[in-house]
Amino acid sequence: MTDLHHLSATEARTLFAARDLSPVELLDAVVARIEKVDADVNALTEQLIDEAYVSAREAERRFSGAGLAPRPLEGLPLVLKEEQPIAGHSLEEGSLVEQGTVADVTHPVVERVYAAGAVVHGRSTTPEFSCAPFTHSRLWGITRNPWNLEATPGGSSGGAGAVLAAGMTTLATGSDIGGSIRIPASFCGVVGFKPPFGRVPGLAPFNQDTYCADGPMGRTVADVALLQNVLAGPHPGDQASLRPAYVLPDELGDVAGMKVALCVNLGDYPVDPAVEANTRAAADALRQAGVVVDEVTLPWRREDLVATAWAHFGAVMGPFIDEVVGPHADRVMPYTLEFAAAGRDAGSYVEGLVAETELYRPLGEVLARYDALLCPTIGAPSIPADAAGRETPIPVGDATYAWPDVILTLPFNVIGRVPVLSVPSGLAPCGVPTGVQLVGRSYDDATVFHLGAALERTLDLASGEDWWPPL
Repeated sequence: MTDLHHLSATEARTLFAARDLSPVELLDAVVARIEKVDADVNALTEQLIDEAYVSAREAERRFSGAGLAPRPLEGLPLVLKEEQPIAGHSLEEGSLVEQGTVADVTHPVVERVYAAGAVVHGRSTTPEFSCAPFTHSRLWGITRNPWNLEATPGGSSGGAGAVLAAGMTTLATGSDIGGSIRIPASFCGVVGFKPPFGRVPGLAPFNQDTYCADGPMGRTVADVALLQNVLAGPHPGDQASLRPAYVLPDELGDVAGMKVALCVNLGDYPVDPAVEANTRAAADALRQAGVVVDEVTLPWRREDLVATAWAHFGAVMGPFIDEVVGPHADRVMPYTLEFAAAGRDAGSYVEGLVAETELYRPLGEVLARYDALLCPTIGAPSIPADAAGRETPIPVGDATYAWPDVILTLPFNVIGRVPVLSVPSGLAPCGVPTGVQLVGRSYDDATVFHLGAALERTLDLASGEDWWPPL
């Protein structure tokens, strides 16, 4: 039987409803797991244990029939990304410059998980200002991958991926502006969803950023769908949030008649042989599930994609970092300064907007013929836990690259209105999981969830007792 701390959210809900498991018992198991492994993993910035037990006891009453009816996330342990503020709590974003800052507003995602009955028991680490695909900072130290402590769990939602893989929570929230949900999902062997722009409400200024999305992370596709249905929908504080609320179906995996395009390198991204092998195995698994999978090519060049993205970051995130850091550059991480500088040196915002449309067209043509695109999430099998920045060489096969050249997530932030689900595809020889992305047509979220559920069922990774890291 799966250890309690590695139960999926949907399994836990079933056990709660049958009165075979108490939300308090599940929280006990999660807290015990945190005490055992977080000293090694270092994925939590704050624990909210006392209030979590209040929520768990309320959930216990609801499932016993003594209180109100259970809500969608009733009794499920959940960790929030620290970047998503809670009024009255710290909002430090991994930076010495922001140390001691207290939030005066609560993020819509936070409002919704509390209202849905989640047992919020902690907040997860990020790199400074969430601007790196690894998770370490001077404020919080190094967050490590539970599968291989020398490797990163990814970033920027690295703490979220790590707590899920390590059994330190059941659900987690993340945010994604260049892959920050999908990179940790891939490296940690969990599932993560980048919603299309506007699907999940956010806070200014990034709620207006078409690259950026807050979204769900979990151990299974069904878990992520459960949380996504709580997060999605219009919000009175976010004019970009879409109405009506998009509801994913309860039953997932219906892939009858679907066609998927496989593109391993998205044009010219380097992809490690182990990653490619697992991606092709995922394609074969979809074929076994009855999906037609054809290999296609895309004319993208990563140099153009990165340049387009940095023109955008230079107009949005770079100035934000510059404003917050001010004269305190000596107190921030080198990768933060590197990120801000890359944005300042990029092309114009208007040129970037034109390039975004040009980059979309070949994908749009593929998605006119296919229901979704399948590709790796990351080309490299791992990134060091203490990676410094672009100068850190990332091995891919027999060569090395800078980190922007190995993340196949960024194109789908440049093209921000497509839904993207990252699902585990296997393990690399270094012991770190690999993942694949399922990219849907604009705002067609259900298709990627159906495909993800079929892939998950056929590969049968997360349901195995030996899948989770043996910390």
